[in-house]
Amino acid sequence: MPSVALRSEVKCVIVGAGSVAQRYADGLSESSLRLTGVCDLDVERASALADRFPAASAYADLRSTLDAEDAPLVVNLSSHAAHASVTRTCLEADRHVFSEKPLALDAGEARALVALAEERGLALGCAPENHLGDAQRHARGFVADGRLGAVRFATATANVGRVREWHDRPESFLSVGPLYDGAVYPLSLLMAWFGRVERVRRADALSVWPDDDEPAAAGAPPHVEATLSFADGPVVALRASFYVDHRSRDFYGLELHGDDGTLSLDDTGALAAERDAVAVRGGDREFTTAPHPAPRRERPYAAGPERLARSVEDGRPSRASARRAAHVVAVCEAIESAAADGGAVPVPADDDHEAGATGSVAVEPTSQSESIRSSLSESIRLPPVGFGCSRYRGGERYVDLALGAAVDAGYRLFDTAELYGNEWRVGDRLAGLGGPSRESVFLLGKPWRTNHGPGDLRRACEGSLAELGVESFDCYALHWPGAWEHQGDLRALSKRPVAERDALTFPTDESGAPRTAPHSLVETWTRMERLHADGLARTLGVCNVTLPQLARLVAHASVPPAVVQVERHPYRPRSALVAWCRRRGIRVVAHSPLSALGLLDDPVVEGVAADAGISPAQAVLAWNVARDVVPIPSTSSPEHAVGNLASARHRLDDDAMARLDGLADPSFER
Repeated sequence: MPSVALRSEVKCVIVGAGSVAQRYADGLSESSLRLTGVCDLDVERASALADRFPAASAYADLRSTLDAEDAPLVVNLSSHAAHASVTRTCLEADRHVFSEKPLALDAGEARALVALAEERGLALGCAPENHLGDAQRHARGFVADGRLGAVRFATATANVGRVREWHDRPESFLSVGPLYDGAVYPLSLLMAWFGRVERVRRADALSVWPDDDEPAAAGAPPHVEATLSFADGPVVALRASFYVDHRSRDFYGLELHGDDGTLSLDDTGALAAERDAVAVRGGDREFTTAPHPAPRRERPYAAGPERLARSVEDGRPSRASARRAAHVVAVCEAIESAAADGGAVPVPADDDHEAGATGSVAVEPTSQSESIRSSLSESIRLPPVGFGCSRYRGGERYVDLALGAAVDAGYRLFDTAELYGNEWRVGDRLAGLGGPSRESVFLLGKPWRTNHGPGDLRRACEGSLAELGVESFDCYALHWPGAWEHQGDLRALSKRPVAERDALTFPTDESGAPRTAPHSLVETWTRMERLHADGLARTLGVCNVTLPQLARLVAHASVPPAVVQVERHPYRPRSALVAWCRRRGIRVVAHSPLSALGLLDDPVVEGVAADAGISPAQAVLAWNVARDVVPIPSTSSPEHAVGNLASARHRLDDDAMARLDGLADPSFER
């Protein structure tokens, strides 16, 4: 992940040189933080870490560190039980502090630390900031766009596992238990999404150890289960365990259950979005993998302290993550009380130090929804891959399987057309259980070329909107520049016999030639502009044009096209048209990106795919994405729908791009 851009270098010191400190240190070289000191009771450990940085000194005492170092930021990576005292000492020395979790082991002390930071005008941050991770933001986007309906119940686990098997100094973990260590991850994430926990409904704690061999350092029950009620969110069944193996199938998993569907997130603490990290089930469908539509990037541990330093530079010292962390401590404390007393325990709310949540999952859009709904500036912004609906001309099975999988997988651009005869099917699927909100979807519609005439174009647009069940298109694009003779209404075309469909859509004269109509592209475009003015289309587009046709259209248009859709793949790259559009802020959408005869079996394509460890189809789609062209492949296979969307995760190197560019064939014809 790129580092947060700071206006100047910020000096920092690390307190605690254990294993987690190594992970923070790994990201410092890519950040704008400069490590000048390391403090640890074990001075040899401090020296070993400090030696990695030319300007860093080692210390064995916190007071000596603060006296010797003028670094404004302290990164508190001490043992769990020492977090609060170290943070207080540093705040009292007027240092900004970023602490590992938990902020404290006592709710009153946690709130007091936030109050102290606020009183002194200091920044105070606390890990984990896992709600900022790619996988977590991606999962949140499905909740925010209404995919699950109202979320009323969730299950969350933190199977930390048997610490002595994976940590060389397990005493700190064992002394606080899995609640203050592992459970912090799902709790922090859920609070960032849904706000504060109102009460602990019930809780239980078990003392279970392998072979009844309880470690001497254990100071808290190793297995805790609790049911929590969020004030503005779901009831959550939480489990945190040192007994359940960390290699179990359910590690740090989260499942959200809504009225219309379910979402599964593999790891609430994940630093990167793996391909299969999120899965969604909408309506009555099975789970579908929802791949994050961008290359994998790992959020470094140092990103948290760096964000805190940026808030100080901006003159707004942040304490948001610390407030949320203080509420986490209060929840953990309430769980302990409920487990001991056997009854419900309210979680106090501090009006001044709220959980630090946004309060609504709709407040922070995902990268996809931001891209889709942005207003026009230089160009409209679109998701990297869209879904072409042209295959669905009959057979509800295809709609139920492939289009349903596309909705669940996370496609947000759907390419429809009057000719396809399935707009009513698409509308039913998008509006059905588990469908996304209208605001999160980019709908591209197209009138057929028999409907270019006065009155016909408006009726076509209004008819398509009615079938889709929406008030306007995000883009309404002429399917072809040339007009044919009007033959009648084309609504619900797929419900009609094949012969009738062909007669309505491909009118021919006695010789078999198309019956053309005298509507020039510029004249038809003027009618399109009226639809735009009347609010039936947010933007306009044109498909299957040559570059000369497009240039003439743009020269005469009052509302220039925002989208140009053409057939594009390595055999027919349309390089001049793509470059021309890019210079003018016009987005290019590639239809039929995979359907050129022999393309996916081409030795060059297969070689590029093999080298990249992806399928030939993904290689071709990634080639389009790399050129800022949005491919809209069609498929009747749920597996292919997921794989096509996942192609946006892959970036081809320069050599692979050149090899695919070399397949351009000026004589290519379908």
